Amino acid sequence: MKKPSSKIREEIARLQDQLRQAETREAERIGRVALKSGLGEIEIDETELQKAFEELAARFCRQDAKPRKRETPPVTAGAAAGRFGEA
Repeated sequence: MKKPSSKIREEIARLQDQLRQAETREAERIGRVALKSGLGEIEIDETELQKAFEELAARFCRQDAKPRKRETPPVTAGAAAGRFGEA
């Protein structure tokens, strides 16, 4: 039996909320580690910082032997401040 569109929309909304929560947890975790390592103190362009994070992620992805596909768009200057309140 097929689901009615209203049930599918409810499920999509619930999954989107779960995704937002998971992304927030991940961002907070990475942010805490970044601050502990001193990254909050350095002056660096957002694009350069993102490139460094991508290189770090690639290093660990090779160890896992599971290539990861980028699912989020690149961070533009100022975008991080608007999303999490810090730059």
